[in-house]
Amino acid sequence: MRLTAICPILGVGFHAEVEKETAAWIPPDVESEVRSVGYGVESIESEYDEVLCAPPILEQVKAAAADGTDGVFVSCFADPGVAAARERVDVPVVGGFEPSVLTALSLGERVGVVTVLPNVVPTIRASIRRHGLAERCPSVRVVDIPVLGLVDRSEMLQRLHEQARAAVDADEADVIVLGCTGMSGAAAELQERLAASGPSVPVLDPTGAAIGWLLHLARLGVSSSRTTYLPPPDKKRTRPGD
Repeated sequence: MRLTAICPILGVGFHAEVEKETAAWIPPDVESEVRSVGYGVESIESEYDEVLCAPPILEQVKAAAADGTDGVFVSCFADPGVAAARERVDVPVVGGFEPSVLTALSLGERVGVVTVLPNVVPTIRASIRRHGLAERCPSVRVVDIPVLGLVDRSEMLQRLHEQARAAVDADEADVIVLGCTGMSGAAAELQERLAASGPSVPVLDPTGAAIGWLLHLARLGVSSSRTTYLPPPDKKRTRPGD
């Protein structure tokens, strides 16, 4: 089995981070690769960014499928381009939102998301509504740190703890989901901090949840339903410069 992770933003450092984080979750009997986009945006923090980053993501997903991958993880909590990719390839494709939130629902009654900036909250709330989960996912909080600022791990963990603790104490959440794949490596420590400061609650890492979900789908031998994700009709499609 071979899985592919797509780094959907620009920068060699982010490619290396996606490589490191996905490798931590992939078992030794599974091959893996990371593909990066060749153009697009340096971070995904708005609907505008999502639209701009989708074409290069789709190019990499199609290339990975053509090369024989068994599943694709787009490394972003917003699931950019995921629905479109499911229309174009016959292997499972996941982002960070669906696997982590749906897994979290099996661990507690209410799920709280802690993400980066206020800019992404409407997008996350829209995903929650689209999945019919508004009643069980009432809390979306922010650490108010941009994606490119998450390199300060100490500050990130402090703010994650503050917001997660507040969500639990306010009776908003029984499970916490990290709302950005750039928060890699923070879930275990945040879970420990929450247990030390009050009631213990699970914390879900979106990358770990996505890789586990993708492995499960690939081993089951299933992919996206063609009654939901119909192949796009044949027609002329061009890009600037074509």
